[in-house]
Amino acid sequence: MKRMRQFLTTLVVVWTAASIATFVYSQQQNIPSPVAIAVLPAFLLEAIFYLMPGFGEVRKAFDRLGGKPLRALLLTASAVIPYLVEAPRTGTFRLASFVALLAVVLAAAFWYAWIRPAIAADLLFLALIAAVYLSKLFEQIYGQPAPHVQLAILGRLMWIRLGIMAVFSLRSIPDPRFGFIPTRSEWRIGILYYLFFLPVGGAVAYFVSFAKFHAPMLEWWKLALLVPGTFLAFLWVVALFEEFFFRALLQRVLAGALSSEMAGLVVASLLFGLAHLKFRNFPNWRFAIVGGVSGIFYGLAFLKARSVRAAMVTHALVVTTWRLFFA
Repeated sequence: MKRMRQFLTTLVVVWTAASIATFVYSQQQNIPSPVAIAVLPAFLLEAIFYLMPGFGEVRKAFDRLGGKPLRALLLTASAVIPYLVEAPRTGTFRLASFVALLAVVLAAAFWYAWIRPAIAADLLFLALIAAVYLSKLFEQIYGQPAPHVQLAILGRLMWIRLGIMAVFSLRSIPDPRFGFIPTRSEWRIGILYYLFFLPVGGAVAYFVSFAKFHAPMLEWWKLALLVPGTFLAFLWVVALFEEFFFRALLQRVLAGALSSEMAGLVVASLLFGLAHLKFRNFPNWRFAIVGGVSGIFYGLAFLKARSVRAAMVTHALVVTTWRLFFA
């Protein structure tokens, strides 16, 4: 019950923050009020579903609802509901878009309801998750009802939590200590491996001409707000997504198949680097190399803490440093 109360408290905080952020952003970007009002309920609904995987008690309650086919069907419904809430009201609903959305959602939601868990099934599932996420599919499906209103983020948030819940509830992996708030020990380990990465990652980035240092041209108070904001955005979206799938699932599966945790870490890091080839200009080998090296340190943090959250901290710190001082 304590975890349930934490979930509800977190949800209220997120809803409040999302409502305020929507109002401020719509005022700054001159977004018509009807569009903002039409979009907000979809994001508030998505917040419920997005938070669910991060709370063990909520996951257990979901697992008690019924067998795998029923849970897969419920995941499918939760994935399309936010789209059906906003698309008709913003004028972006298209039957072809809905069918495309439903097709990929059904594939992900029912994957482990139809297919027995095995290394090949896991690798193909990860390929599906990565391919859809990296494609332009959500831009095409969700559309843009007004300037500065990119609704593809709604689809990406949906895709992240759908994949995570499918793995947790239908694939049934051992608890990887997954969640949104790291413990004190996880913070310490995550920061430690970030510091270990800095000289190595800096040397690799220099030799492959990956990026050049530039100081942010901002007033101190703006930078003071930008740094934690950027870090939390990466911690709770990008790092959460990538560390769950590459460390909690892929690294573990490979370690078991190769009978070696270090071999699993190295291969998972290699694949993690290759997943970044598409960034900006394909094939971006510089980014892939730096990404592969950084993946080793994320994987080490995961092994040291036996926790996805520690790897998330390392990952978010690395990406925040890159985005603020090198990108």
